Amino acid sequence: MGAIDLHARPTRDFDAKLEQTRKLLLRAASEFAPLKQASSLGAEDVVITHLVNGLELDIPVFVLETGALHAETLRLLERTQATSRAPVEVYRPVQEAVVQFVQREGNEAMYRSIDLRKACCAIRKLEPLSRALAGQRAWITGLRREQSAARSDVALIDTPDAEGRIKINPLADWTWGDVWHYIATHGVDYNPLHDQFFPSIGCAPCTRAISLGEDFRSGRWWWEEETAKECGLHVHQQEKAAA
Repeated sequence: MGAIDLHARPTRDFDAKLEQTRKLLLRAASEFAPLKQASSLGAEDVVITHLVNGLELDIPVFVLETGALHAETLRLLERTQATSRAPVEVYRPVQEAVVQFVQREGNEAMYRSIDLRKACCAIRKLEPLSRALAGQRAWITGLRREQSAARSDVALIDTPDAEGRIKINPLADWTWGDVWHYIATHGVDYNPLHDQFFPSIGCAPCTRAISLGEDFRSGRWWWEEETAKECGLHVHQQEKAAA
């Protein structure tokens, strides 16, 4: 049984949520340009890209190709680049920084400490993200309040960050069932790892399938405490300052 069969259960107000999302994307394109969509090629992100393409918005999509993604994710990236109306940009880490980190700490450094795992994320994700967002007024993400306790207060339009950049989260109040209902209804191409019980997909060493009853993001950095389970891409500015 695939992810669509398991999860495609829309909420009663799904049509209203979809209309709100479309209006927000249209507003974002007109009021916050230049902006881009950040895509991990997860279920939420392929929905947003499909909406951006359907609305014919001039919003580029970017993917952080960390050098440690699953083969299934890379194949989906290729298909997305081939079919998307919106340009799909790929940002990779500085290879020398990756090589030096691996030589110094080893291929499994992320399992040894939170600091090493976050150092790996900084090289493979945060530095490429800074290049992807250079010169942008805003960016669009697939964050949803339902994803985790740390994301329960996600706003549709976030407050500006330290650079004055706005984060827009058009699926903030969608449920997992809403996401999969959209995918099913519109025949959206998605990562087949979702059919293998991977609800949240990141780098291969840091992602596993989950079991029935486990938290949505329990397959990410499963060896760490729940409060540590972010890579830094979506940490609130006040939390960064406190750290």
